[in-house]
Amino acid sequence: MSDHIVRLGTLDACSVSDALDRLGLPGAVIGIGPLTGPAKVAGRVVTVKLGAPLGGASTRHLGAGAIMAAEAGDIIVVEHCGRTDVSGWGGLLSRGAVRKGVAAVLVDGACRDIDESRELGLPIFAKAAVPVTARGRVAEHSFQEAISFGSVDVMPGDLVLADGSGVVFVSRRRAEEVIRTAEVIYQREQAMATAINRGDPIDEVMSAAYENMLKKER
Repeated sequence: MSDHIVRLGTLDACSVSDALDRLGLPGAVIGIGPLTGPAKVAGRVVTVKLGAPLGGASTRHLGAGAIMAAEAGDIIVVEHCGRTDVSGWGGLLSRGAVRKGVAAVLVDGACRDIDESRELGLPIFAKAAVPVTARGRVAEHSFQEAISFGSVDVMPGDLVLADGSGVVFVSRRRAEEVIRTAEVIYQREQAMATAINRGDPIDEVMSAAYENMLKKER
């Protein structure tokens, strides 16, 4: 596991989102949450792009190629165009992912077999759960190519952190800068939490300095 992933895993989605704001970068995704219970995962992105059926008989079920391409600790990220009427991931895929050591699956849309994935211990982050199969309704257009996840452009090899607050992506090209900024923000907020716990007045702890700490340096 790379140093960047280890460091990202010590943070939370909020501090990373704040770092992205400070740096003027995209990365936070709205409306995706954990469906299998509380979880926090950080890892390298393996992408899947779904879309309308392509015509002709499919030779491989969607997601299978990404599972085969994944390494232990990777996170599979599925572009499903926000669809909640049909599944973009299911239980047999989760079994295969667990066998490969995949850390989690993120779906921009719905997925199914949530109970099975929970029993397998595979965190699933998505918009919704739905029983409707993808077969005949959705096809895989590509894997390990550029995708859109919500409003964020995601590349294979980018980093992602997902927890109870949501999902944030970090471009691998800006990983050091974003993580270093997030570490400063996280440590500062931990110090503020300690001050509140010891009884310092909250209006002093959360002063103008807190309100302005995400402004870009000039």
